[in-house]
Amino acid sequence: MPRFYVDTELHAGQTLPLPAEVVRHVQVLRLVAGDTLTLFNGRGGEYPATLLQLGKRDAVVEVDARLELSRESPLHIGLAQAISSGDRMEFTLQKGVEMGVSVFQPIASARAVVKLSGERADKRVARWQEIVVAACEQCGRNTVPEVRPILTLAQWLAEAPAADARLLLSPQGRGRLADLASAPQRLWLMAGPEGGLTDAEEASAIDAGWTPLTLGPRVLRTETAALAAVAALQTVWGDYAGA
Repeated sequence: MPRFYVDTELHAGQTLPLPAEVVRHVQVLRLVAGDTLTLFNGRGGEYPATLLQLGKRDAVVEVDARLELSRESPLHIGLAQAISSGDRMEFTLQKGVEMGVSVFQPIASARAVVKLSGERADKRVARWQEIVVAACEQCGRNTVPEVRPILTLAQWLAEAPAADARLLLSPQGRGRLADLASAPQRLWLMAGPEGGLTDAEEASAIDAGWTPLTLGPRVLRTETAALAAVAALQTVWGDYAGA
């Protein structure tokens, strides 16, 4: 059943005009009056709905009773990802949503190829949030992860929220997941850009309490490293465990 995000309150029996971007998707899918779809607003749960009418520029649905469905991992994973270039950042966000990342923090680091600030940065974050929403529509998540405003690495190290573990992906790292003293419920993972973090940036992170983590003897690309680590974390402590 097609799934669509709508940024509005939802309740059973509601007659709801769909927003323009959803109308376009409904038209592309060639839905017709009487077809069913699923709506969610990112605040948990989802709502079956029936398409009542569809015009060239508008569509109206009738909302059914809320279904209390959650597809969130028991492990809260925050990903602090240094901004990468081209499609790499978008790929990391999209697949991170599919794999259960709870919140994303873009980081402006020394070796980042893409430099963003001001209005350009705001527009890019808004675009990234759209990618996250689309990934939730695809993978079935009813809680939409936040893409936070871009921070410099120094700002992030000073402002990072409390967590049971803070893990820094590093080719020079020696720590392994098995070395952690206890199973975390909330953790942050940090990954560098193309070329990695500088030695000074890694040293600053370690001084701030981040544990350097290795994923083995091979050097992974930035878009591979974070996702491989998330998969490993979900396998050990999250919703892949026992699968």
